[in-house]
Amino acid sequence: MKVLFATAEFSPLVSVGGLADASAGLVHALRDAGLEVEVVLPDYRAWELEDESVLPLNVPGWASPAVARSGRVEGAGRVTLIDVPGIERPNPYVDDSGSGWPDNPDRFFAFSAAVAALVTLRDPDLVHCNDWHTAAVPGFLDGSTSIVLTIHTLGYQGWTSGGWLNRIPNSPDLFGWHGGTNPLAGGIQLADAVVAVSPTYAREILRPDTGSGLDRVLRDVGDRLVGIRNGIDTSIWNPAEDALIPQTYTVDRIEDKDVCRVELIESVGWSDVDVPTVGLVSRLVEQKGIDMALDTITYADHVPFRMVLVGSGEQWIADRARSVSESHPERLWFFDGYDVPLAHRVFAGSDMVLMPSRFEPCGLAQMQAMEYGTIPVVTSVGGLVDTVIDADRDREEGTGFASATVDTAGVVDALHRATRAWKDLRRRRVIQRRGMSADWSWRRPARRYIDVYENALRGKGR
Repeated sequence: MKVLFATAEFSPLVSVGGLADASAGLVHALRDAGLEVEVVLPDYRAWELEDESVLPLNVPGWASPAVARSGRVEGAGRVTLIDVPGIERPNPYVDDSGSGWPDNPDRFFAFSAAVAALVTLRDPDLVHCNDWHTAAVPGFLDGSTSIVLTIHTLGYQGWTSGGWLNRIPNSPDLFGWHGGTNPLAGGIQLADAVVAVSPTYAREILRPDTGSGLDRVLRDVGDRLVGIRNGIDTSIWNPAEDALIPQTYTVDRIEDKDVCRVELIESVGWSDVDVPTVGLVSRLVEQKGIDMALDTITYADHVPFRMVLVGSGEQWIADRARSVSESHPERLWFFDGYDVPLAHRVFAGSDMVLMPSRFEPCGLAQMQAMEYGTIPVVTSVGGLVDTVIDADRDREEGTGFASATVDTAGVVDALHRATRAWKDLRRRRVIQRRGMSADWSWRRPARRYIDVYENALRGKGR
């Protein structure tokens, strides 16, 4: 099966959020399963390619000139990079102030038109689009190619002015949205299958309160909407072979994790090893509930834990994190930015990982944490529900702790229960081993995607 996989991010080339890791992990698993997958993404930075070939693309004048460069990139395999007017930027989406580039609609509509032009040349069996950045691709095709669209985050839809409807040749009315143009709305309606990145998220987006305005459109999709949990790349996130942590370990040598624990504590300037450490590696955005995590530092005086926070994003959250770390240095250590070796050390060295998300389509950190024998503490939303079993509610299968409410009080309660369990070494080890023993890889999710592909192809009679 030949699949053209279009995405705005792909690790390690460009990574802003979970889309990059999810795209890369799924593609690698699909290739391992024998599929021929061509990865197509914007040429944001004119990357160098090995064995490069160049192909001009026939696109409308407003998207011209468009060029596709194909070649190999270490860690990514073979990719195709598309250059269209304005696509090259230091950050795919935002400027230095964190504001979205004002020409984002122009850039990604042009990219989508160029992807469609590439499809006509490559003639793949199926096109797999991801999020709003590529959701308009079927609007530039004739409807004969099977389309699968994955929704990683429904809240970002690419909504823009209605003038774009005049440039979309295939079913432009489906992209019309309250007087404007909504790429994601149109893509959902034109796709042969729509995938949400976890089963719970697939149900949540059907509700008016969590459907980001597209709940009716998604309900109309019917059984073409499925939920498939993301996986993680266990060739990268593997404590048994991780060269970025001070001591490797396995589920059978979980006591060796203590070396990583002590190293993390000492590296951030703390000395007391008897207090549990809570790691938080995240984008600093409101969705991730970082403000609630910071509230726990000042409100939870009687819950014994310290927090290591690593992340970058919205300035107001970073400023608040810096202020809390300065006023409570014994409770919070903050690193403003994303550092890959540090992230690995935090997952390996923390006792718990906190994910206080207001909504979470799938989430990766909770699975990365469990792979490293680190107990997740989460809110009960989206993919967190599908991956973390509360150990107080299910003593036989529990792998972490989930708050009953999505607020600071709920997060404090979950942290309190987690720290209480951590003190009981026998119970702690049982919970850790359950998480480490589960299969968080992309193997099973990839198999489900292949089933979706095959159903989509049958629907087109191919």
